[in-house]
Amino acid sequence: MKTDLASELEFFVLVARHGNLSAAARELDLTPPAATKRLALMEGRLGVRLVNRTTRSISLTNEGETYLAYATRILADLREMEDAVSSSGAEPRGLLRVNATLGFGRTTIAPLVSDFARRYPNVEVQLEVTDRPVDLVESGFDLAIRFGALPDNRLNARRIMSNRRFLCASPVYLDKFGTPTTLAELVSHRCIIHRQNDGAHGVWRFLHKRQSEVVKVDGALSSNDGDIVLGWALDGHGILIRSEWDLAKYLESGRLRVVLPDFALPSADLFVYYPQRRNQTARARTFIDFLVAQFQKPAMASESRKKGG
Repeated sequence: MKTDLASELEFFVLVARHGNLSAAARELDLTPPAATKRLALMEGRLGVRLVNRTTRSISLTNEGETYLAYATRILADLREMEDAVSSSGAEPRGLLRVNATLGFGRTTIAPLVSDFARRYPNVEVQLEVTDRPVDLVESGFDLAIRFGALPDNRLNARRIMSNRRFLCASPVYLDKFGTPTTLAELVSHRCIIHRQNDGAHGVWRFLHKRQSEVVKVDGALSSNDGDIVLGWALDGHGILIRSEWDLAKYLESGRLRVVLPDFALPSADLFVYYPQRRNQTARARTFIDFLVAQFQKPAMASESRKKGG
């Protein structure tokens, strides 16, 4: 049976995304030999090799890179066309691929996706959580939910929630080592470092009286996981930077205290990012509007923090 062009394009995009024929076969419910044969038929029809194969992975040839670029654009145009024709005044439907940070995605976004799915049963949501930001354009996601700005001019963004950041420490630590009153004093304190992506570790930037100030701190404990470093601060190991989303219940209970409140830190506002397109799909618009509405509810923050957000 002859395979339609859209299916071929989707198959090749999956192969390129996974870098592995077996993984693409699993997602399409094919056997690995069937996927291999399908790729071979495509290459035979086109008369060029699209991928270089090894025993464990594949890489795209120059022709494969060209084919992928066109395939991604054509599939996006097809989805946009179908949405424009079918979604005016109709119930949102179709596939929505969403990316979110690991912990926040699990504790906060996943329950919201559950609520969204009950309200819009014709939308298929694929939620993927990762510890690092993803390239939305290359990976095929419709949108990503992230704290802080993403430096990618191919994306649009909508703020979901403001989220300030503070220096904080436990009363146990401050009673033992004292409370710093200047940024310079932070150098002699035990600071807990949250290593995020490729940013300079231990370089803390502040704004004080409209002046930018930077201090390089040090400490015995660091981690790339936000929940881990927060736990260490609660245990009295040092001074930490965290956002109000994470700190609210601990500041309210007194388990943590704000340090140097007059020195402002760059905020970690929550954004939803999506690729720049002529027309956003109805399902994406509906999902973003749903998220914004949920985060504007007064009970949202407190309830999510109870879950560990």
